[in-house]
Amino acid sequence: MTLTVLILAKNEEKNIRECIESAKFADEIIVIDDFSTDDTKAIAESLGAKVYQRAMNGDWGAQQTYAIQLARTEWIFFLDADERIPPALAVEIRNAVKLNEKYTYKVSRLNHIMGQALRHGGWYPDFGIHLLPREGSYVEGFVHPRIHHNYPEKQLKNHMLHYPYTSWEHYFNKLNLYTRLAAEKNRKNGKKANFFFDIMIRPHVAFFKMYILKAGWRDGKVGFILASFHYCYTMAKYVKLYYLQKTNKDNYSPL
Repeated sequence: MTLTVLILAKNEEKNIRECIESAKFADEIIVIDDFSTDDTKAIAESLGAKVYQRAMNGDWGAQQTYAIQLARTEWIFFLDADERIPPALAVEIRNAVKLNEKYTYKVSRLNHIMGQALRHGGWYPDFGIHLLPREGSYVEGFVHPRIHHNYPEKQLKNHMLHYPYTSWEHYFNKLNLYTRLAAEKNRKNGKKANFFFDIMIRPHVAFFKMYILKAGWRDGKVGFILASFHYCYTMAKYVKLYYLQKTNKDNYSPL
């Protein structure tokens, strides 16, 4: 066996089937299920995936490291439940694994929001490490985990497809979660929020970068909406950090 696809999931019954089917070219598919209350586990098992249940508790890095330790192949590929591997990328992945040169490969993602592909505003090419040798690799981090490895990096040519939000309610649920985790992480790292700069100024800068400098306006109405929501995201994470400082608690979030 040569390649294991590693998938983290929680209540992903709407996504997990298409995700796993896009990865069927792999020798092994492992799903780490965060005790889903829907049919995620049953669907994954019915498609031949190996399913292990483990509580994530917000620690993406530890969950991914656990997945790495379960893999029985030389190569691993990280895939989220809301991502898909198109056929052209699947061929490129298998060729890289067959070549077996010790590199870590970055893969771009084409994000889709409410049925629209986003190619501007910093949403594309959206590179991240996905394919790498298993030996010596591990992951650390809560909100934006970092993959540690000992290999030089390359980029694959073809992109994945990413469908991160099923509704605006889903978007705001994730925004609330990620801003809370970001605030708690920043506080633990000793970072402090300045009300004037971080809460009054920084959100405007975030909007300007996404909408103007990164040409989010070229994605039309959705481009403006997402730049505006990025403004909200930036403000929310610093507001939460600001009030964590004031209350001196580890997990208080006013939003």
